[in-house]
Amino acid sequence: MSGKSKELTQRIEELQKKHAERAEEYPRSTRDDYVRNELERLKKETKELKKEVARLKKPPLLVGQVKELLPDDKAVIESSTGPDFIVNVADFLPNNDLTPGTRVALNKQTLSVVEVLPSPVDPDIMGAELVDKPEITYDDIGGLKDQIREVRETVEEPLLYPDKFSNVGIDPPKAVLLVGPPGTGKTMMAKAVANRTNATFIKLVGSELVQKYIGEGARLVRELFQMAREKSPSVIFIDELDSVATKRQEQATSGDREVQRTMMQLLSELDGFDPLGNVKIIGATNRPKLLDQALLRPGRFDRIIETPKPDYQARKDIFKIHMKNMDVAEDINLDLLASESEEASGADIKAICTEAGMFSIRRERGDKVESEDFLDALEKVLSDSTERKIKKQVMYA
Repeated sequence: MSGKSKELTQRIEELQKKHAERAEEYPRSTRDDYVRNELERLKKETKELKKEVARLKKPPLLVGQVKELLPDDKAVIESSTGPDFIVNVADFLPNNDLTPGTRVALNKQTLSVVEVLPSPVDPDIMGAELVDKPEITYDDIGGLKDQIREVRETVEEPLLYPDKFSNVGIDPPKAVLLVGPPGTGKTMMAKAVANRTNATFIKLVGSELVQKYIGEGARLVRELFQMAREKSPSVIFIDELDSVATKRQEQATSGDREVQRTMMQLLSELDGFDPLGNVKIIGATNRPKLLDQALLRPGRFDRIIETPKPDYQARKDIFKIHMKNMDVAEDINLDLLASESEEASGADIKAICTEAGMFSIRRERGDKVESEDFLDALEKVLSDSTERKIKKQVMYA
């Protein structure tokens, strides 16, 4: 603060010096309107900088928390230094802004309440909000028409068309769980929802909620849902949900017990006393058998949607999606590629198209990607080599 004040003081001195130089540079007889206007501008800038210096010299404010409201505009405040104080509340603060638990700013000398502060939110939770919408749309997802329809019915339509549900007399589902092998489009569907809706989209990985100290994970979950309610309508996407919602066991280590505390806070937020309102939740996992049964009951995750590996027709659709931006030869046989890529996931097919492009570049074909490139890419990505088998075992471990 002292450095900033010193910098502003130096700036004021420079402006005053510049003012004096301009006055000496122009004789009285030749001064015109331009010089006078320039002097007026410099005077205004000097005045503003002096105000800034005065503001920086003000004493800092203390942070406290309201414990109890008393008559005659007084309150019991728990200060950040430890003890409680009975202090005055500034007249310009509305009474309805102060409730027990509210964070406030206190005058350093009198400890009077002079400002109401927003609720504290962990930086990790604040950073989870998606600012820029993803470019992925539902048209970029192949072979999951039924799954996309269910996700839209659960998450998107209640936010865009709430009257549909109120007219029927039902409450829309609040949460959907996407399960399936890796690379089958779970995260892509969540990105498409973020692209389609104008709601606040909050994304994080389940492991981010697992903290070292007791109660920290539960606090993060509480602040996550609190921020979602404040910024509703909103969508919370929790990827790799199994990392924080595993089955509870009688015998567990201290780390396991902390994960269970975090999960119990998540259960309470999903179906507790506080209504979620216009907050929708999307969970994703490739290991659903590890999840606790309390999380899977209706009222928490109302819909469990499986995203299987694509069938023959779905593989053709996915190849078309990834080829639309590629300059491919006219003799490309999609039927052959779809039949030869059995057991491939959507991510595998994307890797095949990428490798085909790499083979084309290696062979210096120019911009064209030939059928031979795709067949070689199929062999490379989906070969039954020992390395491929090890990767599969690790993915499903």
